[in-house]
Amino acid sequence: MVELAGIKMKNPVMVASGTFGYSDKYSELVDLDKLGALITKSVTLKPRAGNPPPRICETPSGMLNSIGLQNEGLKSFVEKDLPVLSRFNVPVIVNVAGETIEEYVEVCRTLGKEARVKGIELNISCPNVIKGGMTFGVDPKCTEEIVKAVRKSTDLPLIVKLTPNVTDITLLAKAAESAGADALSLINTVLGMAIDVKTKKFKLATKTGGLSGPAIRPIAIRMVWQTAQAVKIPIIGIGGITSVEDALEFFLAGASAVQVGTANFVDIETPIKIIEDLKKYNLADYSGKSTSC
Repeated sequence: MVELAGIKMKNPVMVASGTFGYSDKYSELVDLDKLGALITKSVTLKPRAGNPPPRICETPSGMLNSIGLQNEGLKSFVEKDLPVLSRFNVPVIVNVAGETIEEYVEVCRTLGKEARVKGIELNISCPNVIKGGMTFGVDPKCTEEIVKAVRKSTDLPLIVKLTPNVTDITLLAKAAESAGADALSLINTVLGMAIDVKTKKFKLATKTGGLSGPAIRPIAIRMVWQTAQAVKIPIIGIGGITSVEDALEFFLAGASAVQVGTANFVDIETPIKIIEDLKKYNLADYSGKSTSC
């Protein structure tokens, strides 16, 4: 049993937002009850159509995406998706996004009234939307303002997801912590671009998108380690985790839990395999304090 920011979990392995939908479609393929927690695809106040295609492409050791937070909105999530998630014996953490502070606050206030929701992951770091997202996530003052506002709107555990697309991630981490965040998720995707040399066209309609997968893991490890030196709240490590060794590396860097993301598109059982493999290890031996270098 693991407790993170007041959320009780069977183990420290979660599925990352945007890589598992709202989880119901995967229940026939994976035993969801074995997961530490389910983190939903981003939920916004109003429905979003997302960005035009093409909005995903493979890259060396990773992928670029520019989905644009496509979702059916808060009302649909509460009425249709949340009841389905209630069938599983696993904590549900809702990833929340928006274009204004008022939108974030309204979504979080509404979710705070839903007993099935055990926590909120505040997405202030998405690199593929025009408004919101990184606008809040790259400025410590904006980060502090939005986290403080959301903190007042709900008593649910509040996890703030940070962007790597900044000069010093510790400044954002400290701002989120001081404003009332209970934990941090890092990192979100790295801003990238790909061009088809045959067609001489951008591979994404939006030209740029978020890079994820093993290619960004060294960046994520570095940022988790830096942040662990700067804050006292728990850190959830994200970025290119495909095996138990990858997860252990994040724990050694200072993470208390991890999220599996892009690997779900390759092998949907990756999180379960990591959970099973973790049983062979004493996690106390892999805490950030045990790192010898």
